[in-house]
Amino acid sequence: MFSRRSKHPAIGERVIVSLVSGNAIEGVMCERVGDHYVLKGCRVYEAGADPVDADGEMVIDRWQVDYTQVVRGA
Repeated sequence: MFSRRSKHPAIGERVIVSLVSGNAIEGVMCERVGDHYVLKGCRVYEAGADPVDADGEMVIDRWQVDYTQVVRGA
């Protein structure tokens, strides 16, 4: 979808990344490095559990991403 050198349109935006596992991660997408997205200020959502704040940065392999939502005004 995006070349390795292209800037992902959600860089700098708060996003919810839905994973193929069924879990989701909310955070600010800071950069794309190769096939990975780097998010900061993350919260992890799992079915049947309360959301959990994550320490540090999260690096997500784009092949584990089902879809990404940009969250505005929240």
